[in-house]
Amino acid sequence: MASKGSTPPYPSAARFSDSQCFPQYTASLKCLQEFNSDKSKCQEHFDVYKECKKKEREERLERNKNRSLFS
Repeated sequence: MASKGSTPPYPSAARFSDSQCFPQYTASLKCLQEFNSDKSKCQEHFDVYKECKKKEREERLERNKNRSLFS
């Protein structure tokens, strides 16, 4: 078992701010704020965030692929 002060073997997803996609998320929100919630002007930000989340999910699935729930 890992000691309390050690780094986990994979990034934590427990906090949203720990996500590697947090900067893209905040950029999307800032865009919406800047353009008074006009989603059409922020589509590029949404697409970048969506791709990041897709990559993050694929990495998590690959990391968990060989893990067993019973070990």
